[in-house]
Amino acid sequence: MISRLPEFADMLSPLDDMAREAFSANIRTVHYDKGDHLLASGRVCRYVYFIEDGLTKTCFDNGDKAFIMRFFTEHAIFTVLDSYLQQTPSTYDIIALEPTTISYISKAAMDELCGRHHSMERFFRSLVSAASINMMKRISEMLEDDAKQRYDRFLNEQGRLLKRISLADLAAYLGITQVSLSRIRAIR
Repeated sequence: MISRLPEFADMLSPLDDMAREAFSANIRTVHYDKGDHLLASGRVCRYVYFIEDGLTKTCFDNGDKAFIMRFFTEHAIFTVLDSYLQQTPSTYDIIALEPTTISYISKAAMDELCGRHHSMERFFRSLVSAASINMMKRISEMLEDDAKQRYDRFLNEQGRLLKRISLADLAAYLGITQVSLSRIRAIR
């Protein structure tokens, strides 16, 4: 399978031909079954991931409560940013929610490519900037919006996922119980 990751990189920040060729040579592709962990909490995140096909969630479970930070679908690029950048154990799991094909590049390869190719460094900087902005947006939603507003935002921005995720996962993403989710859905 030829990865679409270089194509995605070009859309975020165009790569020169040499960088694109070197980038492509360092991309690996792997398949995960539903329920497989791409990353388990407590492990160091060593990769930037790109979903060729499928669906994942980034989540944590402290024993009392499960929380889903994000869902990632086809053509999404992601990592657990703090673990990846600092090479410290992740507090998050990344789990495939359906059969999923992932392309990935290691941190070591990305660092080496960024050092050799200015266009790769620009791409990586754009990627980190976008991830930071998305994280701040997600934190703001959780702190500023009530449950109904978060549900409405989910429907508007990610409603196509309703057929692909469980109600339990939707509730965990919204930061509410399934009972509360049922009430919100009943009034719509």
